[in-house]
Amino acid sequence: MASSIYVTTAEAHCGKSLICLGIIEMILRKTKRVGIFRPIISQKNNINKDKNINLILTHFNLDINYEDTYAFLQKEARTLAGQGKHDELINKVIQKYKNLEKQCDFILVEGTDFTDEGSAFEFDINVEIARNLGCPVLIVGRGDTGREVDDIVNSVTLATESYLEKECQILGTIINRANPELAHEILMGLMEKQQDKSQVVSVIPENQILKSPTLKEIAQHLDAEILLGHEQLDRQAFRYSVAAMQFHNYLETLTENCLVITPGDRGDIILSALQAHQSKNYPSIAGIILTTGLKPYNSVIKLLEGLPNIVPILSVKFNTFETSKKLNNIHSYVTVENQAKISISQKIFEKYVDSRSLEEKISAVKIRGITPKMFEYNLVQKAKSKIQHIVLPEGKDPRVLQAAAILSDQEIVKITLIGKPEEIENEIINQGINIDLEKVNIVYPQDSPKFQAYVNKFYELRKEKGATPENSRDTMCDVSYFGTMMVLMGDADGMVSGAVHTTQHTIRPALQLIKTKPDVSVVSSVFFMCLEDRVLVYGDCAVNPNPNAEQLAEIAISSAETSISFGVEPKVAMLSYSSGASGKGADVEKVREATKIAKAKKPELKIEGPIQYDAAVDKSVGSQKMPGSEVAGQASVLIFPDLNTGNNTYKAVQRETGAIAIGPVLQGLNKPVNDLSRGCTVPDIVNTVVITAIQGQLA
Repeated sequence: MASSIYVTTAEAHCGKSLICLGIIEMILRKTKRVGIFRPIISQKNNINKDKNINLILTHFNLDINYEDTYAFLQKEARTLAGQGKHDELINKVIQKYKNLEKQCDFILVEGTDFTDEGSAFEFDINVEIARNLGCPVLIVGRGDTGREVDDIVNSVTLATESYLEKECQILGTIINRANPELAHEILMGLMEKQQDKSQVVSVIPENQILKSPTLKEIAQHLDAEILLGHEQLDRQAFRYSVAAMQFHNYLETLTENCLVITPGDRGDIILSALQAHQSKNYPSIAGIILTTGLKPYNSVIKLLEGLPNIVPILSVKFNTFETSKKLNNIHSYVTVENQAKISISQKIFEKYVDSRSLEEKISAVKIRGITPKMFEYNLVQKAKSKIQHIVLPEGKDPRVLQAAAILSDQEIVKITLIGKPEEIENEIINQGINIDLEKVNIVYPQDSPKFQAYVNKFYELRKEKGATPENSRDTMCDVSYFGTMMVLMGDADGMVSGAVHTTQHTIRPALQLIKTKPDVSVVSSVFFMCLEDRVLVYGDCAVNPNPNAEQLAEIAISSAETSISFGVEPKVAMLSYSSGASGKGADVEKVREATKIAKAKKPELKIEGPIQYDAAVDKSVGSQKMPGSEVAGQASVLIFPDLNTGNNTYKAVQRETGAIAIGPVLQGLNKPVNDLSRGCTVPDIVNTVVITAIQGQLA
């Protein structure tokens, strides 16, 4: 997994380019595999490249395809958000980021520009993306002349608090383009507001060269015609100066690198301004803009063309007032063509930002609990890495068919549906399900060429339990038994059922035929509880009503192993109604004994018990009740003492928080079989099939 940083702002024109240039320069001293990623770029079409991406790719000569560096155009992201397709938006951002991550050791993620309407949408989506990508955040603010210190400090403080509320990690805050006279006061204000005093805090004073647009930028913004001075369009305008008085009075108002604005018929202003530019007694000007669409007489043009090194002269159709108004809306950018600005940006970053501390903060970032979206993405990618064959016995159920359509279309797994082909096909037509039947197998048990072999195998395995050739045949007509036998015989890698059938109907065939692993005495289950900001593992909430201490220890170990298989670092909390040594009673003693057994069997496992739920998941409570614990306040695997507690807790959390509960995922079988709730949704089925496929890879 690549290291990363998310550079974001709370408003437009904070000068992220300077910060990004400095960070990439800093990281390239340690590694060459560096990437730039922008989830949403503000350009309106695919014709021109994003300025900031192009700047980083070109200046640092990064070997990355431009198309890999962003997920959406601004209009695309807004359309999806307007259609309520928030999950689709986040999922694609994650997908594009993870693809780029394969090429890089470090990725700089740059947030949106806040130059379009809907800044609230942009702020919220930046927070959501940073959280789901797991990137630590660097917040950049703006300290322009004319803004009060409190306004500047409060703006970034509010942004910081919003990111912290969503469990994002904050590396620091940088105020850019600050009024030099207030820079120290701004710095003191930021440090005073800091919750975490270890964060990097910097204030970068405003730089005249960086904030001033070039004549090329001005010409593009105004769609101006360039009459003269094409070769000097890199000149910068430090100030705009309207010439409306007689030239002998106007000359006194000229300042260094000012842009003269005058109507196109004022030949006297044009000539006098150019004369002043060439005179050692007056400052040099940046150029001249001629307004109202009027142009100098041909005789004047002829005169101007004969002057050496003439500054750019532009012509616009707007009147002088409109032109001045439009000029005030121009914002200068650091572009790849302007090497002077790039060089200045890097020097300023080195001077005002403590790059060593920032680099240390980036290196010290600890990966927190994985978010639900990243968890689901990782599951799908893992399932795709080695395609498994999953059998779905309830082939006629519309939800199962819709899930099969998604799974086969995305080529996540190979699917076999059990049922009569004509009934399944009629259901597909009646429900309007878009499924490619060439990608899905349909098997009716009695018509299968392997039916008799399955009957014989069942009889062989169960004859000592009273099976006969006749009742074995009847048993194999049952879709759950037939599907389980497919898994046992290696004709499928796993089975998912329960959308229509009971849990007992799904699990009994697995216990009879597939059986438990050699080192496992009890089949148990876990739920993956996808909360807003992390994924927890709950066990056992579906199978064992009242496990004893030995069984509870085994459930804890199995649940920890399952969590590892699915990318969740196990920190196991053995739950009870008391924490540590404070409680007494048979129920507490069972949990205490189970914890001792689990520790003896797996001494490397981080496990704590007995412990109460709040002490297990809340850092402040955990530190008070069990100080020094590696698990308290940060548990990721929670083991309930009995089915009554576990089942009610997972359902309460699911309903009250809106968490996604994936499961139950059975553990302990030789091959994977998983049960669905009869109230399951299509996403539930998809997620369970994906998990079953991953279990199949590990079987």
